[in-house]
Amino acid sequence: MAKTKEQKVKIVEELEDKISKSKSIFFVNYEKLTVPEIQTLRRKLKKEMADYFVAKKTLFKLACQKAKLNIDPKKIEGNFALIFSLGDEVAPTKVITGFAKENENLKIVGGILGNEFIPAEKVIALSKLPSRPELLAKFIGCINSPVYGFVNVLAGNIRGLINILNEIKNKMGTE
Repeated sequence: MAKTKEQKVKIVEELEDKISKSKSIFFVNYEKLTVPEIQTLRRKLKKEMADYFVAKKTLFKLACQKAKLNIDPKKIEGNFALIFSLGDEVAPTKVITGFAKENENLKIVGGILGNEFIPAEKVIALSKLPSRPELLAKFIGCINSPVYGFVNVLAGNIRGLINILNEIKNKMGTE
């Protein structure tokens, strides 16, 4: 059933809002997926603060123009669904690539990161990066390591003093 002009205007406004709020956008070819598979993918994406959205290329192009995003969706082959990342920029890529490994019907088409189109290969490469919390934990570990070592050095001196005092006490007690 064809959409009315009001419905199309509402979709363009919704897309423009999602584009402005999202940190990254990814495109996947959904044509061979069944409805239960799409629902499973949506649930997984929702856990990572990402939205799955299907819209016509012309409506997405209008939304991109309104959001001042210099991307022409007409150059992307086939029909695609949009995945808007509202949280971590890279988290949806892990879900998409994991789902694509389980289900060969999902094809990664590309994405938008930092107002630039990135091909599918780069989306897959992004999925292999550690997540933001993992990177923060490693960074804090690197910062904390010298402090931890310094505390151990100081504690070693105190332990040595206590051991010497215990030895002196033991020698005085036996004499």
